[in-house]
Amino acid sequence: MYPFTHHFYIIASFLFSLIVCYKIIPSVIHLAKEKKLYDEPNHRSSHTTIVPSLGGIAIFIGFALSILIFSNGFLIHELKYIIAATLIVFGLGVKDDIMAISPKKKLLGQIFAALIVIILGDIRFTNFHGILGIHELNYFVSILFTIFVIIVITNGFNLIDGIDGLASGISGLCTLTFGIWFYITGHYEYVVLAGSLLGALIAFFRYNVFGKQNKIFMGDTGSLILGLLISILMIHFNELNIYPEFKYAIKSAPAVSIGILAVPLFDTLRVMFIRIKNKRSPFEPDKNHVHHRMVSLGFKHVHASIRIMAVNILLIAIVFALKDIGNPSLLVIVALLGAFFSWLPSYLLHKKKAKELQTA
Repeated sequence: MYPFTHHFYIIASFLFSLIVCYKIIPSVIHLAKEKKLYDEPNHRSSHTTIVPSLGGIAIFIGFALSILIFSNGFLIHELKYIIAATLIVFGLGVKDDIMAISPKKKLLGQIFAALIVIILGDIRFTNFHGILGIHELNYFVSILFTIFVIIVITNGFNLIDGIDGLASGISGLCTLTFGIWFYITGHYEYVVLAGSLLGALIAFFRYNVFGKQNKIFMGDTGSLILGLLISILMIHFNELNIYPEFKYAIKSAPAVSIGILAVPLFDTLRVMFIRIKNKRSPFEPDKNHVHHRMVSLGFKHVHASIRIMAVNILLIAIVFALKDIGNPSLLVIVALLGAFFSWLPSYLLHKKKAKELQTA
């Protein structure tokens, strides 16, 4: 295929997804209002008005149509399994957004979707890149580990979807980062996959952050889809970096990919640690997330999201700058930076409250 054709499919997939999602969202908002399908404010909400929460439907339609049309220029054996798994989490999310389902059923649905991608699509971690002295994984361990990673990432994105622009903004950064690397390395089929998702995310971001009468949330439908697809991009990124003879191989690929996904991963770990420490279920919802802390510090949603995204950009820049120092060293650096930025808002909030008590 000629380079011009590559670029046509990449640009077209991005623009098509963006336009389709942008045009569909008003119809989704109208439908949600007609059927009274709102995200009702509660004690954990960061919003005070009722807002339609089916934005994930528009993201899915924009992404799915784009990837089905513009992947035609590439041979993506695993595409049908990616679409099948995405359909499963899409259905799961829609049902949860409309009538709510139990965490157990949601988890089982996510595992089923992950198994389709792993077993039928053969999208899985096959190598530990020498971490803990482990290289090649046996098939069964590979399946279990990949399921675990997909579930953690999927729920990580679900948990950061708490203020305007955060989930779509962080997802956009992760998707763009992986997409640029796939483009540089010539894996254009995955650039189309990333471009199709990125276009839909930008369209959604506009309505979610800047919409007034037409404001919408992505709901579980959107966050579950994002988590699954970004997991797939991460897995492929790591698998391509197994072989040192590969021209663009990154020596510390696992650590780099954790750095790219640092915001949802470290926020989830921190919140679950707090819940377990307080002898509560790690899955019990609360207002201890980084974005909740930022809002409590007095930041508006969009300002909090921009600051968290800026931290994510900084971490991405750091891990790529240090990409060849080796996994052990870079993992320690990522862990320290991730822990620092995850705990910083809580520390600042504690200082703010202490100061208020002194001046009261």
